[in-house]
Amino acid sequence: MKAIRVEQHGGLDALELVDLPVPEPGPGQVRIKVAYAALNHLDIWVRKGVPGHRFPLPMTPGCDFSGVVDACGPGAEAMPIGTRVAIAPGFNLEPSLQAAAGEHNLARDYGIYGETTDGGNAEYAVVQLENCLPIPEDFPLDQAAAFPLTYLTAWHMVVSRCGIQPWDKVLIHAAGSGVSVAATQIARLHGAEVMITAGSDEKVARGIENGAQFGVNYRDEDWTKAAKQWTGGRGLDIIVDHVGVDTLPKGVWALAKGGRIVTCGVTSGAQMELNFAPIFFKSLSILGSTMGGLGELKHLAQLVFRGELKPLIDRTFALEDVAEAHAHVESRQAFGKVLLRVSGE
Repeated sequence: MKAIRVEQHGGLDALELVDLPVPEPGPGQVRIKVAYAALNHLDIWVRKGVPGHRFPLPMTPGCDFSGVVDACGPGAEAMPIGTRVAIAPGFNLEPSLQAAAGEHNLARDYGIYGETTDGGNAEYAVVQLENCLPIPEDFPLDQAAAFPLTYLTAWHMVVSRCGIQPWDKVLIHAAGSGVSVAATQIARLHGAEVMITAGSDEKVARGIENGAQFGVNYRDEDWTKAAKQWTGGRGLDIIVDHVGVDTLPKGVWALAKGGRIVTCGVTSGAQMELNFAPIFFKSLSILGSTMGGLGELKHLAQLVFRGELKPLIDRTFALEDVAEAHAHVESRQAFGKVLLRVSGE
């Protein structure tokens, strides 16, 4: 089979198209003939490497993918061959209190396809049976690849960690990223009001099309002043932040009393100076968030399949054009998901 491999961390040339044996599913596993794989910033980190973190290279990246069940291992026959599925990107191999409680992402053995084991940037991939999310026959396989990681991440941030309420005023940074597109839709689904930031007027306009009521181009306007005006001076209830040093220190000053910042990443840098005075004075919360539970994903998947949440696809590249796809993600020009077409529908 054709597969993308990362043998050593590096630039775009670290992405190699190679021939590998078709994997065989083991006990409790199924093999997927991959239709589409979606890129996430996680794929960039797997390729480049992260200081202080060890990835088990060589690796086939790709944590988000969809396709058709092609073969079943022992004990996985409950999933009929030919079933169209989206893949839950996070998995557990051992029973644990956390997994039993639905907090799979907090279990010690939690892993992610394409980060801790081979993922979906290949013609075939092997996954755990419980990670298969059957999709309706009329639901497109490209859309099925575009939602699991980002919508689960956003749902866990906004709903599970922040406990969003209909009266909340929510600021979502980097409106065009996959997580922010999902967070905007999820916040609006819960009746909250949403303000977005983006680096161009075009992205601001698209963020408003995606459901936000207000947005600012942070290159031209001070988003903290705009947020203060938008909230009538009261401050924000929730800030969704995966930018880091460029935004989070300012965010604590932009929150209302009892407000919360939730972060799932730090693309602009992790080390920062933070003034703690507003944190205790205004009873603020700074919340970390990574992925979410399998039950959360299965719940929100139904909202996606019913069209109440709708992933946005920016561009689709052929598998062999994976380097160009990575470059497009890194250019920050995309609004929504960037996909690799492996076998298509």
